[in-house]
Amino acid sequence: MNTGQWISERVVARLRPASARAAAPAPRSTEERLRARLRQSDEAMSPRALRQAHEQLKAVVDPLVSEVEGGRRAQAVIDWYAQAPLEERRDLWLLMSERFMADPQKVKQAQAEYLAAVGTPGEAAAEVLYRRATVSPRRRLLQRFSAHPQGIRFLVDMRAELQPALRNDARLQALDVEMEYMFSTWFDVGFLELRRISWDSPASLIEKLIRYEAVHDVRGWNDMKNRLDSDRRCYGFFHPSLAGEPLIFVEVALVNEIAGSITPLLDETAAPVDLARATTAIFYSISNTQAGLKGVSFGDALIKRVVDTLKTEFPRLRTFATLSPIPGLRAWLHKHAPAELLKAWERHAELDEKAPERTALLGWAARYLGLELHEGKPVDAVARFHLGNGARVEQLHWGADPSPKGIKQSYGLMVNYLYDLRRLDKHRAMLAAGKIPIAGTIEALYRKLS
Repeated sequence: MNTGQWISERVVARLRPASARAAAPAPRSTEERLRARLRQSDEAMSPRALRQAHEQLKAVVDPLVSEVEGGRRAQAVIDWYAQAPLEERRDLWLLMSERFMADPQKVKQAQAEYLAAVGTPGEAAAEVLYRRATVSPRRRLLQRFSAHPQGIRFLVDMRAELQPALRNDARLQALDVEMEYMFSTWFDVGFLELRRISWDSPASLIEKLIRYEAVHDVRGWNDMKNRLDSDRRCYGFFHPSLAGEPLIFVEVALVNEIAGSITPLLDETAAPVDLARATTAIFYSISNTQAGLKGVSFGDALIKRVVDTLKTEFPRLRTFATLSPIPGLRAWLHKHAPAELLKAWERHAELDEKAPERTALLGWAARYLGLELHEGKPVDAVARFHLGNGARVEQLHWGADPSPKGIKQSYGLMVNYLYDLRRLDKHRAMLAAGKIPIAGTIEALYRKLS
């Protein structure tokens, strides 16, 4: 194509109606772009720059260089990435996703050899060869980056940045899934350290708690001090590659009964509980801090470790429960509940204890938590977490979270999930069989609807 033709086509494209421009062709693959001479208007890197980036990545995983040299080459990519605009970073993600796949011919051949060996003495060896054939060079690339002192921090941050792009570009999924798999190994709970975070912890760490708190916003330093001092505990998991950075943390109130409202737990002026007499631990906030570790589960192990730690420090503790938000309730109700009830619930603060609309809302919430499943799992994200850990839906509480966030999510309702240490495995088995573990009080509430 000569220059005149190229300019003419650009002008014509701009003059096309919007409807015609909307039906644009699919974006070129990185293979097509690497062979090209000119970039298209929506491509960040030119073909030449893309080829240079591709060669840099290939150099990182060159099998002929040492781990030290591979790490040095990885550092060069990290330095480039730090200065690159988002559009060019996205091109790097595409290269890592599309150009470092397992060889399809080798995979196909190994699969055929494995299938032929099934039921023979050579089956195990054929399976090993098949598994090796499916390991992509992308995994080796991630391992080389991880060997660099800042490599894991770089990869976690990169995956966090990649998350929004996944919704609109399926080509990036291979890289995302590979990173999730690698992170699940690198961040296995066996490599994590449980630490108590107190008011005496470094200010930089406490500032991170304020920033990462995802359930109940921290109102200031006095609020934070209240959550870390006296009859409160906070614990987090830490990894040696992310020094001083909690991966997940849980806030606990030590009290004498199962809590039915978040207000007294966050009240900075409330008198502290006598720790020598505390019988109940309430987990009222659990926050993940690293978007790049999405899909890597820490919560189950965190709660177990914290329970063991608390039982050692406070032998009188007998009850371990949460006071949890119900983040998906209101949106679910707007899809399933009758319009006249939805209208009445808009004035939920005016409903007295015996109002039928109030009884109805509690019943619908009990149904949402106690019956509703999607693909065999509870529809509510928080319920999915706690019930998956073996907890039971215990009690619903009216007006338990009067904050704007609580009203927006669930008309102010909150729920206790009870961790009965003797029945965790039983509850997991029930959930796996498609039955949500619930207390009798929850069942009674949703039966009132029928």
